[in-house]
Amino acid sequence: MKIPSTLAATLIGLAAAAHAFADTIPYPGSGAPNPAGYSFAAAVSGDVSAYFLGSGAAYSESLGLLVNGVDSGSTGLPNLSTPIGTPLNFGHVHAGDSLVFYIRVATTGDIWYSDAALNADGGNHVYSTAYTGDAAPHGLYIGFEDLPAAYSDFNYQDEQFVFTSVVATPAVSEPTGMALLLAGVAMLALVARRLRAPAPGPSDGF
Repeated sequence: MKIPSTLAATLIGLAAAAHAFADTIPYPGSGAPNPAGYSFAAAVSGDVSAYFLGSGAAYSESLGLLVNGVDSGSTGLPNLSTPIGTPLNFGHVHAGDSLVFYIRVATTGDIWYSDAALNADGGNHVYSTAYTGDAAPHGLYIGFEDLPAAYSDFNYQDEQFVFTSVVATPAVSEPTGMALLLAGVAMLALVARRLRAPAPGPSDGF
Protein backbone atom coordinates (compact mmCIF):
# COMPACT_ATOMS: atom_id res chain seq x y z
CA MET A 1 0.00 0.00 0.00
CA LYS A 2 1.31 3.42 -0.93
CA ILE A 3 1.54 5.90 1.95
CA PRO A 4 0.65 9.51 1.00
CA SER A 5 3.74 11.71 0.96
CA THR A 6 2.35 14.10 3.61
CA LEU A 7 1.65 11.21 5.98
CA ALA A 8 5.10 9.73 5.34
CA ALA A 9 6.74 13.05 6.08
CA THR A 10 4.75 13.35 9.31
CA LEU A 11 5.73 9.85 10.41
CA ILE A 12 9.39 10.52 9.66
CA GLY A 13 9.23 13.77 11.61
CA LEU A 14 7.60 12.08 14.60
CA ALA A 15 10.18 9.27 14.54
CA ALA A 16 13.02 11.79 14.42
CA ALA A 17 11.54 13.76 17.30
CA ALA A 18 11.03 10.61 19.37
CA HIS A 19 14.65 9.62 18.80
CA ALA A 20 15.88 13.12 19.55
CA PHE A 21 14.18 13.20 22.94
CA ALA A 22 14.66 9.53 23.78
CA ASP A 23 17.82 10.20 25.79
CA THR A 24 16.44 12.85 28.13
CA ILE A 25 16.37 11.59 31.71
CA PRO A 26 13.20 12.13 33.77
CA TYR A 27 13.59 13.55 37.26
CA PRO A 28 12.33 10.70 39.49
CA GLY A 29 10.68 13.01 42.02
CA SER A 30 8.69 15.06 39.52
CA GLY A 31 6.32 17.45 41.26
CA ALA A 32 8.55 17.96 44.31
CA PRO A 33 11.75 20.03 44.71
CA ASN A 34 14.99 18.12 44.19
CA PRO A 35 16.49 17.76 47.71
CA ALA A 36 19.99 17.00 46.37
CA GLY A 37 22.24 20.00 45.89
CA TYR A 38 25.31 19.72 43.68
CA SER A 39 28.81 21.12 43.41
CA PHE A 40 30.33 20.85 39.93
CA ALA A 41 34.02 20.92 39.11
CA ALA A 42 36.35 20.40 36.17
CA ALA A 43 37.48 16.77 36.10
CA VAL A 44 40.61 17.49 34.06
CA SER A 45 42.47 20.44 32.60
CA GLY A 46 41.09 21.15 29.14
CA ASP A 47 37.96 22.39 27.41
CA VAL A 48 34.49 22.06 28.94
CA SER A 49 31.75 21.45 26.40
CA ALA A 50 27.98 21.32 26.70
CA TYR A 51 25.64 19.42 24.36
CA PHE A 52 22.00 20.39 23.96
CA LEU A 53 19.73 17.47 24.78
CA GLY A 54 16.25 18.94 24.61
CA SER A 55 13.75 21.38 26.09
CA GLY A 56 10.21 21.19 27.36
CA ALA A 57 9.97 24.95 27.92
CA ALA A 58 7.86 27.52 26.12
CA TYR A 59 10.12 30.29 27.44
CA SER A 60 13.20 31.37 25.49
CA GLU A 61 16.41 30.60 27.38
CA SER A 62 20.11 29.92 26.88
CA LEU A 63 23.02 28.39 28.78
CA GLY A 64 26.00 30.02 30.50
CA LEU A 65 28.84 29.10 32.88
CA LEU A 66 30.68 30.60 35.85
CA VAL A 67 34.26 29.39 36.39
CA ASN A 68 35.48 30.00 39.94
CA GLY A 69 32.69 32.55 40.28
CA VAL A 70 33.58 34.46 37.09
CA ASP A 71 31.36 34.37 34.01
CA SER A 72 33.07 32.56 31.14
CA GLY A 73 31.63 35.08 28.70
CA SER A 74 30.16 32.32 26.54
CA THR A 75 26.41 31.71 26.33
CA GLY A 76 24.41 29.81 23.78
CA LEU A 77 22.34 26.75 22.86
CA PRO A 78 19.02 28.66 22.77
CA ASN A 79 16.35 26.12 23.60
CA LEU A 80 13.79 27.04 20.93
CA SER A 81 16.10 26.77 17.93
CA THR A 82 19.01 24.44 18.78
CA PRO A 83 19.12 20.94 17.24
CA ILE A 84 19.64 18.00 19.61
CA GLY A 85 23.32 17.18 20.07
CA THR A 86 24.62 20.66 19.21
CA PRO A 87 27.80 21.44 21.22
CA LEU A 88 28.99 24.63 22.89
CA ASN A 89 32.62 24.92 23.93
CA PHE A 90 33.05 27.05 27.05
CA GLY A 91 36.82 27.08 26.71
CA HIS A 92 39.75 25.97 28.82
CA VAL A 93 39.54 25.25 32.54
CA HIS A 94 41.90 23.67 35.06
CA ALA A 95 41.26 20.45 36.95
CA GLY A 96 39.39 21.24 40.15
CA ASP A 97 38.00 24.59 38.98
CA SER A 98 34.55 25.31 40.42
CA LEU A 99 31.85 25.28 37.73
CA VAL A 100 28.39 26.79 38.12
CA PHE A 101 26.03 26.43 35.16
CA TYR A 102 23.08 28.73 34.61
CA ILE A 103 20.19 29.37 32.26
CA ARG A 104 19.26 32.92 31.32
CA VAL A 105 15.50 33.05 30.71
CA ALA A 106 15.00 35.84 28.19
CA THR A 107 11.19 35.68 28.48
CA THR A 108 11.11 36.50 32.20
CA GLY A 109 14.55 38.00 32.83
CA ASP A 110 15.32 35.31 35.43
CA ILE A 111 18.70 33.61 35.78
CA TRP A 112 18.75 30.21 37.49
CA TYR A 113 22.02 28.70 38.68
CA SER A 114 23.09 25.14 39.44
CA ASP A 115 24.20 26.50 42.83
CA ALA A 116 20.97 27.07 44.80
CA ALA A 117 22.67 29.67 47.00
CA LEU A 118 22.87 32.00 43.98
CA ASN A 119 19.18 31.76 43.07
CA ALA A 120 16.82 34.60 43.95
CA ASP A 121 14.26 32.14 45.33
CA GLY A 122 16.85 30.03 47.15
CA GLY A 123 15.57 26.93 45.34
CA ASN A 124 17.34 24.08 43.59
CA HIS A 125 16.82 24.53 39.84
CA VAL A 126 18.77 21.47 38.60
CA TYR A 127 18.68 17.69 38.58
CA SER A 128 21.89 15.88 37.64
CA THR A 129 22.94 12.30 36.94
CA ALA A 130 25.27 10.33 34.65
CA TYR A 131 24.49 10.24 30.93
CA THR A 132 25.28 7.22 28.76
CA GLY A 133 22.87 7.75 25.85
CA ASP A 134 23.65 8.17 22.17
CA ALA A 135 22.38 11.69 21.37
CA ALA A 136 25.54 13.25 22.84
CA PRO A 137 28.91 12.10 24.24
CA HIS A 138 28.77 10.31 27.57
CA GLY A 139 29.12 12.72 30.47
CA LEU A 140 27.15 14.53 33.12
CA TYR A 141 23.45 15.22 32.54
CA ILE A 142 21.86 18.37 33.97
CA GLY A 143 18.17 19.23 33.62
CA PHE A 144 17.03 22.75 34.54
CA GLU A 145 13.78 24.07 36.02
CA ASP A 146 12.98 27.55 34.67
CA LEU A 147 10.12 28.61 36.98
CA PRO A 148 10.44 30.19 40.45
CA ALA A 149 9.87 27.75 43.30
CA ALA A 150 6.58 29.43 44.23
CA TYR A 151 4.83 28.08 41.12
CA SER A 152 7.23 25.53 39.65
CA ASP A 153 6.11 22.11 38.41
CA PHE A 154 9.50 20.69 39.47
CA ASN A 155 9.98 18.44 36.47
CA TYR A 156 13.54 19.68 35.77
CA GLN A 157 13.09 19.22 32.03
CA ASP A 158 12.80 22.81 30.83
CA GLU A 159 16.27 22.65 29.35
CA GLN A 160 18.59 19.64 29.35
CA PHE A 161 22.29 19.35 28.62
CA VAL A 162 25.20 16.92 28.78
CA PHE A 163 28.58 18.22 29.94
CA THR A 164 31.94 16.60 29.28
CA SER A 165 34.98 16.72 31.59
CA VAL A 166 32.79 17.67 34.57
CA VAL A 167 32.26 15.87 37.88
CA ALA A 168 29.49 16.41 40.41
CA THR A 169 29.54 16.05 44.17
CA PRO A 170 26.13 16.03 45.88
CA ALA A 171 26.15 18.71 48.57
CA VAL A 172 25.67 17.50 52.16
CA SER A 173 22.43 18.90 53.53
CA GLU A 174 22.57 20.92 56.75
CA PRO A 175 20.73 18.28 58.86
CA THR A 176 23.02 15.56 57.53
CA GLY A 177 26.10 17.68 58.19
CA MET A 178 24.96 18.37 61.76
CA ALA A 179 24.33 14.68 62.36
CA LEU A 180 27.85 13.85 61.17
CA LEU A 181 29.29 16.56 63.39
CA LEU A 182 27.44 15.29 66.47
CA ALA A 183 28.50 11.71 65.72
CA GLY A 184 32.12 12.85 65.50
CA VAL A 185 31.90 14.72 68.79
CA ALA A 186 30.38 11.66 70.49
CA MET A 187 33.18 9.46 69.14
CA LEU A 188 35.85 11.86 70.43
CA ALA A 189 34.20 11.91 73.86
CA LEU A 190 34.18 8.10 73.98
CA VAL A 191 37.87 7.91 73.03
CA ALA A 192 38.79 10.54 75.64
CA ARG A 193 36.87 8.66 78.35
CA ARG A 194 38.67 5.41 77.54
CA LEU A 195 42.04 7.15 77.64
CA ARG A 196 41.28 8.54 81.11
CA ALA A 197 40.15 5.16 82.50
CA PRO A 198 42.77 3.46 84.79
CA ALA A 199 44.62 0.51 83.35
CA PRO A 200 43.42 -2.87 84.75
CA GLY A 201 45.55 -4.36 87.59
CA PRO A 202 47.31 -7.71 87.35
CA SER A 203 44.53 -9.50 89.24
CA ASP A 204 41.59 -7.68 87.67
CA GLY A 205 39.10 -10.08 86.22
CA PHE A 206 40.31 -13.08 88.27
